[in-house]
Amino acid sequence: MSPIKPDFKSEWFAIFLVIVSFLAGAYFYRHFPALVPAHWNLAGQVNGYASPFLAAFLLPLMMLGFYILFLFLPFLDPKKDQYADFAPTYHKFKDLVLAFLFVLFIMTGLNGLGRSVNISFWTPILIGLLFILIGLLMKKVKSNWFLGIRTPWTMSSETVWDRTHKLSAPVMMVAGLGMALTAFVPPLGKTILFILVTALIVLFLPFYSYLLYVQEKRNKAKPQA
Repeated sequence: MSPIKPDFKSEWFAIFLVIVSFLAGAYFYRHFPALVPAHWNLAGQVNGYASPFLAAFLLPLMMLGFYILFLFLPFLDPKKDQYADFAPTYHKFKDLVLAFLFVLFIMTGLNGLGRSVNISFWTPILIGLLFILIGLLMKKVKSNWFLGIRTPWTMSSETVWDRTHKLSAPVMMVAGLGMALTAFVPPLGKTILFILVTALIVLFLPFYSYLLYVQEKRNKAKPQA
């Protein structure tokens, strides 16, 4: 079985987002001020600026780079045969990442034009929504080296991979809700919630995969009746 191959049906949305981002970047570049707000602190105050060119084209270039990367990843993966089993999910994951970057780019671009867009409020909501949607896709992702919860234990056992990713769906959704809620709390609360959300994903899921792996090893070591 060969890895998934791109076709118009699976790629048109991503290509559309990349093209429109460059068109929007050209418009922004012509109308941006000499210094464009590019970074905000937890209180929503601007604490960093960029040149018009960088502000107009950095995210479109990142989107293009991510898109090209998504095209080649299935062919670079030693487990390339697995991708055919979750091709629709892979394309949805790609589209979600590009859509997130596109919306973030439009928001920051409008802000750079002087429109009142509260970046520090909307960004965590967008990230939270991205986590929730990715969580819905996680249980469909098959074992591979680029997407999903890749630990020594999930990569060593298909069963551990499947059970970890089945749990990762609700965990990612809870984490996404927590991330979205940071938009409504003061800066200290944002920091605390961010740490909790990060720990939930970065620490809990790998530890859970380790426990599953140990349990599987113990079950295999038991003498058969």
